[in-house]
Amino acid sequence: MNQLNRAALDALPPASRPRVDPAGLRTRVVHFGIGAFHRAHQAVYTENAVAHSGEPWGIAAVAPRSAATVDALRAQDCLYSVTERRDEGAVPRVVGALTGAYALGRDGAAVDALLTDPEVTVVTLTITEKGYRTAGPDTVVGRLAAGLAARMRSGAAPITVVSCDNMADNGAVLRTAVQDAVRAAGGRDLERTLDLLDRHVAFPATVVDRIVPATAPGDLTATATALGVHDALPVSGEPYRQWVLEDRFTAPRPPWELDGALLVPDVAPYQLTKLRLLNGSHSALAFLGFAVGRTTVADAMADGWGERLVRSLCAEVAPTLPDGGPDPGRYADDLVARFRNPAMRHLLRQIASDGSLKITERWLPALRVLRERGAATPVLELALAGWAHLTRDHDIPDPARDALTACWRTGADDTAVVRALLTTVGASDLAGDSGLVTAVVRRLPALRAGHVDI
Repeated sequence: MNQLNRAALDALPPASRPRVDPAGLRTRVVHFGIGAFHRAHQAVYTENAVAHSGEPWGIAAVAPRSAATVDALRAQDCLYSVTERRDEGAVPRVVGALTGAYALGRDGAAVDALLTDPEVTVVTLTITEKGYRTAGPDTVVGRLAAGLAARMRSGAAPITVVSCDNMADNGAVLRTAVQDAVRAAGGRDLERTLDLLDRHVAFPATVVDRIVPATAPGDLTATATALGVHDALPVSGEPYRQWVLEDRFTAPRPPWELDGALLVPDVAPYQLTKLRLLNGSHSALAFLGFAVGRTTVADAMADGWGERLVRSLCAEVAPTLPDGGPDPGRYADDLVARFRNPAMRHLLRQIASDGSLKITERWLPALRVLRERGAATPVLELALAGWAHLTRDHDIPDPARDALTACWRTGADDTAVVRALLTTVGASDLAGDSGLVTAVVRRLPALRAGHVDI
């Protein structure tokens, strides 16, 4: 079978061809991190923005580590396909937004040149949260800081650097990391360089959302069958996409809003909505789904309690959300539709991992607010019972697993164990809430019997 490349485009089914002519694009965006999420999210938004506007925004993609991915992309003229996973089936579409692919170490000189090129006015990143913690010369943050410093010293045009990683205040985190790396590197005119960075480089905050599962061998086969050519780097994702960006840019950017991206003055309400409603519902489905023997999110939603749980949790937590974000009711409608999709095999085990860290962000702050207001919290109580039940004898990865299981080995009654579990995850205040603890304990017998009552 022939390989996907530009020469093969005319032979593709019309619905599978790129929405833009790759040959007509210019490199105006540099992206660090060319994993599946970027290829199914920001690259798609950019290609669609080009298709709507006619502006030639192309992306030079830089891999921090995997030269193999770079080589595979180059062999395909930087083309790859994206398939939307739907219950009724879907057709893969080839994306033509990438104008080049580079390995950070091997192609360092080319990357440095791109960062100082006045034609490049946007840098985006998907390097995961841990990628911001190291800033040596061969890291993304180190290389980015050096490139931006060189750009400022040369008098090149302003630029905007957009973190697309899933963490709160990602723009501010990236800005601090870059500034610290510039200071650590020193060099001539350091204070002037820092002042120029402050005035001419923007770091807007963002919220990104799309479930993009890992590519399986079967995906390669299905994609090749649909396209009639071999694609070594197919990705797939759910139909839903969201990109919320703080409207703070110092230079031209692709018109992403033409493909539905939201440009807003403050992304915090969207970030908190995603954390407490989407992520919070995911964790609740995972812990309770395990108790009744389910494997995926769609499996849990197929039970009668799944949709009730999602809608009830969203309604319970909605009063803790700030104004200015999405409507919680419509957001819950979207969640139900997304979670029901049987074409997405999102494993409960994956979502349930690191539960001790996740619940402290996703549930406990909202629970504290509601308890302080005297509001009823039956859904969060049920969710906590699901988490407590799981800590007893399930082998789910968690940094606090040993400490949590030790709470059960004391032989104490359920009330003492639940108090100990909450104290272990830093919630001693909630452990001292007798009404809450009693409500959680009352839920445990049904879960042990394999029932979710909501």
